[in-house]
Amino acid sequence: MEEFARQFNKLEETQKRGQATEALLKAQFVVRDTPVLVPEYDNEPYDFVAEIEDTFYKIQAKTAYPSPKGGTVLFETVSTRARSDGYVRDDYRDTIDFFAVHNPVLSEQYLIPIAEAADGKMEIRFTEPENNQREGINWHEEYLLDTVLSDILQTV
Repeated sequence: MEEFARQFNKLEETQKRGQATEALLKAQFVVRDTPVLVPEYDNEPYDFVAEIEDTFYKIQAKTAYPSPKGGTVLFETVSTRARSDGYVRDDYRDTIDFFAVHNPVLSEQYLIPIAEAADGKMEIRFTEPENNQREGINWHEEYLLDTVLSDILQTV
């Protein structure tokens, strides 16, 4: 995994980083014996579907990036596309079930239910805040892929 992280961090083009993130996240599901289905066309609002205990979940892959403050990573919870008159940002609510997020800072993967995702941008914390705040923090341990998959399996 260290070699992957080293190579990943050398990628400068956003599109290549996104493709690497999507491939890594799909592989993370596959090695956990979770089938992954990929849409035939690239115009779906999700990147892939994971089948967990006979239920299909639409998933959007995202790459997190380090926060300038440190101790956290951020990822966009909207889709941004260019048009002739500017940029359009689309929300994923009602179109996906989860964000699967790769954190290249720690080489961790998260699974975040769309119902818990912040509007526009979400911050995931992996160090204690200097002000000792506890409320309203999205702790990385709560969203680790294995943790959320285990929670899903317990509710099915």
